Amino acid sequence: MAEKYIVSHEEKTAFYKHMLAVGIPVMLQQLVVVCLNLVDTIMVGKISEEALAAVGAANQIYFIYSVLTFGVFSGAGVYLIQFWGIRDLKSLRKILGIDYVVFFAITIPVMVLAFFGAQFLVGLFSNDMAVISLGNDYMKIACFSYMFSGLTFLISYNSRATAMLKVPTIVNLIAICINIFLNYCLIYGNFGMPQMGVKGAATATLIARIIEFIMMYTYVYTSKDNPLKAQPKELFSFDREMFGNVMKTAIPVIFNEGLWAISVAMVFAAYGRIGATALAVVQIANTVTDVFHTIYTGLSNATTVIIGQTLGQGKTDLAYSYSGMSLKVTWILNVILTIIFILMREPIAAIYGFNAQTTELLMSSFFVYAIAITPKMLAYLIICGILRAGGDTLYCMLIDASMNMILQVPLAFIAVLVLHLALPMAIAMVAIADVVKVFLCYQRYFSKKWVTVFTGM
Repeated sequence: MAEKYIVSHEEKTAFYKHMLAVGIPVMLQQLVVVCLNLVDTIMVGKISEEALAAVGAANQIYFIYSVLTFGVFSGAGVYLIQFWGIRDLKSLRKILGIDYVVFFAITIPVMVLAFFGAQFLVGLFSNDMAVISLGNDYMKIACFSYMFSGLTFLISYNSRATAMLKVPTIVNLIAICINIFLNYCLIYGNFGMPQMGVKGAATATLIARIIEFIMMYTYVYTSKDNPLKAQPKELFSFDREMFGNVMKTAIPVIFNEGLWAISVAMVFAAYGRIGATALAVVQIANTVTDVFHTIYTGLSNATTVIIGQTLGQGKTDLAYSYSGMSLKVTWILNVILTIIFILMREPIAAIYGFNAQTTELLMSSFFVYAIAITPKMLAYLIICGILRAGGDTLYCMLIDASMNMILQVPLAFIAVLVLHLALPMAIAMVAIADVVKVFLCYQRYFSKKWVTVFTGM
């Protein structure tokens, strides 16, 4: 048995410095996006519970789409990060070109489907006609924002690998402020603007995404030394072999993320069978929980970058030791954030001004989500932060597909349609899948089978 690698004081210091340098900007970037969703739920929730449920249902399609694009960038990012680790800009830009090709192949069909099938798609999540009608109105406008938000995300995600996040984060923040202002104007008809309700929320999103896209690409292509500043010849000079190698790693991630997103949407649809109020509560609970999850997003991305670059340099023992340090940080965060979430649930619920019954339901759901943080985020860190950094994407897909589609989704429908459980108990039953998943994740982690170096391709 090989001796355990001893991490030096200098290596530990470098690890934590790198984690903060990458993790905090990513966390802030993600927090900006989540806060927009939070403000959206508050503003739309002031219209009616049906309006909030409608926007939540319509946004499930965008959620699936955004997760698919994340799968593309995350899967190809395994290579991009390692090439950046050895400063191979020529290969890095080829990986970026592959991102663009696959991105457009996914985005165009999704936009067409969302526009022409809006009413049917919203109907998958609710049988309330008011919810379906409002969701249809929202999606037919919001679907045009998918292209712009996806292209912006392509730059912001890959900026994480190069630790150049300051300007992208500022761009995201400006776009969020624009979106919030336009929401205030167009939802309620302030400052002489028309009162458009959910259509106003969708229009505000579209305008903000277009402005964000223009700002992001202006920044990249007017920068002097940005590695993402590439001409078409550089982007699309990859050969069939490179594309095949990258897709061999990326496709399992795309399927993994896609199946996960579909499972989340199906669970959302199961909760929708309880009623419009349950759908609105879940929409809020998910959004508020996402605020806490942004910290783990930063930690996971930092872990991926650090481990990926360390593996790219051939230091496999050090990379494994770094992964263990990330897991320790995750456990500490679990305890702290669970306590904070439980303590803050009452004042957060009060913001929405629902009736006493809905507010109590929201607080109970918050409590269950707070307890579920530990298994969910441990599995997330191991899969997205550690195993993928080593290219172990096929195993990640198998774990997520089996736990989400074969266990989590059936548990949701059994809880709602068979056992007729109240919403908080249904959420707790669904969380069993994350408990099982984290045990499988740890088993794979300790095996070290995920440790792979790609820079010699």
